[in-house]
Parts: sequence; structure tokens; C-alpha cells
Amino acid sequence: MSTIEKTFNAGDIIIKEGDSGNTFFQLLEGKVAAYKNYDKDDQVQLAVFEPGQYFGEMAVIENYPRSATVVAEGEAKVVEIAAEELNEYITQNPDKILAIMKVFGSRIQTMTADCNEAKKALDDVRRTNSNDKYLGFFAQMTMQSIYLTSKNFRLERPSMESLREASEAVLRQNTEDGETYGFGTIIFKDGDAGKCLYILHSGKVGIYSNYGAVDELKLSEITPVACFGEMEMLSEDVRATTAVAESSDTRVEIIRAEDLEVLFKTCPAKIDMILKNLSYRLRSITYDYFKACREIYEANKG
Repeated sequence: MSTIEKTFNAGDIIIKEGDSGNTFFQLLEGKVAAYKNYDKDDQVQLAVFEPGQYFGEMAVIENYPRSATVVAEGEAKVVEIAAEELNEYITQNPDKILAIMKVFGSRIQTMTADCNEAKKALDDVRRTNSNDKYLGFFAQMTMQSIYLTSKNFRLERPSMESLREASEAVLRQNTEDGETYGFGTIIFKDGDAGKCLYILHSGKVGIYSNYGAVDELKLSEITPVACFGEMEMLSEDVRATTAVAESSDTRVEIIRAEDLEVLFKTCPAKIDMILKNLSYRLRSITYDYFKACREIYEANKG
């Protein structure tokens, strides 16, 4: 396989919203920007990409229509990679696996922060039945958000189908890799260095905040086959939660960043599953964010 290099002039459309996603790109030179409702009255700029960054990968990994239009802001040179050649691209560029994962990790962190802010504002609106104090919030979100009105709110909750298929592919590998933990064993705790991610092959894992404290809260439950703990590995940050084995036969595989290249060679299905978990997580938090923004907007209109 040889990657295809393309050069675009200012104003050229590289990706069009709504099109099927069968390629993704790495920007080599210049600058490109992503827009929702491009060239319409309610056009909103979502992101600007600099050389070295990837774009268009979500549609490829999860086989979704393009969610935005990407336009060259000046002369721009890109590498285009076809979906069916993604594995070969990674084979030839194994160092890119972590870079692509970090793209998702960074976007998830940013969107999570925005979503938490929007949900807090929505809770306050519901509690106080007053919107005056959120005029600044509305102004800020109007510039950043893309679905603030019912007219534009077309984002759908992502399907788990591709995630399920990816998990089943890993399950069919019938690997015996990993360590088995008994009920109640702490796999990692809040404050630990996030040096690895985990794939749960059997059993059950609970993810908690303030584990063991009076205000302990169970945030989610992980069931086979799925990955967890990947965000801190990608951000090289400490753990923000505690993971606890909740069955006597909880078996997890431990994967470090430096293992990813070898893992791809021995079991590419696991890399595919990790990428689809990240993509699904990003789509889910994006949906929740824009849904909250829409509710705030509708409450403000009322």
C-alpha cells in the first residue's frame, strides 16, 4: 500500500458533512478547519487542525456518515488513508497507533469538560427556574456548539453495534492472557499512575469515585469484552477513579503504551476494539453534551 498525498487550495472541501466515511486524513502542511452546517446561515466552526493531526477517523472506525465538513484554510497538503487499508497503514507505521488513540483521548477530555459544564448549568436552570445568570453560558455555547436549537439538533445517540462486533472478534481469539482477580480486589485506585489500560475478558468490574468513602458513587460497570483505564494511559495522568473486581473470576489483560505495536502484530482485533471503544465513548459524550445544550436553549426560550 502507498498512501495518497493530496494538495488542496484555500476553500476546497476535503470532507463533506453527511457523506459516507471511507477514508481518513493526516495533515502534513497548512491548516484546515471543521464546520457544522458549512456555508449556511447557522455555520459553526468546530475545530482547526494543524500539521501532524488526524481528522475524519471517527467515520472510518465506526462506519458513520461524516459529522462535519472540513475545509482547507489555505494551501494544505494531506495524506489520505482508505478504511480498508487502515490495518496495512498501521502495519507500516506502527508508531501511529498511540498517536491516533491520543487524538480520541484529547477530544474525549475536552468534550467531557464541556459536557459537565453544560449539565451543571442545566441542573441549575431546572432547580432555580431562572435563566438570567446563564446568558454568558449561552453566548459561549452558541459559538462552540452545533445543535443548540431543535431545528439543528440532528445528532443521534450512537449505536453499539460496531462496538459489539469488535468485542466479539476479541472474544473469538480465546486468549488466556491476563491476570485473575477475586471479588473486591482493587485493580487500580484513584491517584495511581495511569501507565496502562485493561481489557476485561471475564467477570465484572465496577468503576467508582470516592471508593470506600461515605459519598462513594458507582459510575459504571464494565462487562466482557471491553477496555477500561485507557484515558489516563493516553493522557499520562493519574487515575481519577477506582476500579474494583466484582466477581470471583475477573480476568483482565494489562496493556501498556509500549505494548501496542506488538499487540497489533499479534492480535489486531484488540487494537480495533480499543479504537472503537474510544470512538463510541467520544460519540456518546458528544451526544450528551449537545442534548444538554439544546435543553438549556429551549428552557431559555421558554
